[in-house]
Amino acid sequence: MKIESIATIKKELKHLPKEELLELCIRLGKFKKENKAMLTYLLFQADDEEGYIESVKSTTDELFEEMNTGSYFFMKKTIRKILRQTKVFIRYSTNKTTEVELLLYFCECLVTLKPSIFNNTTLNNLYDRQIASIRKKVSALHEDLQFDYNLRLDELEDALG
Repeated sequence: MKIESIATIKKELKHLPKEELLELCIRLGKFKKENKAMLTYLLFQADDEEGYIESVKSTTDELFEEMNTGSYFFMKKTIRKILRQTKVFIRYSTNKTTEVELLLYFCECLVTLKPSIFNNTTLNNLYDRQIASIRKKVSALHEDLQFDYNLRLDELEDALG
């Protein structure tokens, strides 16, 4: 099966009646969990970005609390899973400040973990990559936001030592 481009799909969707569009959306939501989550965001949370950020933060907190900290092996698996989930939530929102806010929160949660992630090379490198990624994303934001986010990044680095 040849998959059509977004432009072609958009043109075709313009010609469909409202009832068929509704049915397509419902089918799309039933097909995959991510599609349903995306529709949920667009319909119920897109107009309240702060509320969305808070709900993602609480989900992140729950995932960190459930983490098996008995060994670094299990911690690595769980941390990668949480980061993947966070990036999925980021993709739903097209707001760059939401992306920076959620990644910063993820890093703040990493810093507070016990045992420390900085005793493990893999987790330390993951943390460093996220900090570098955040710095790059912050540099594209408005100056006032850059200042605020750079302060938070500096606090994270100061907490390390």
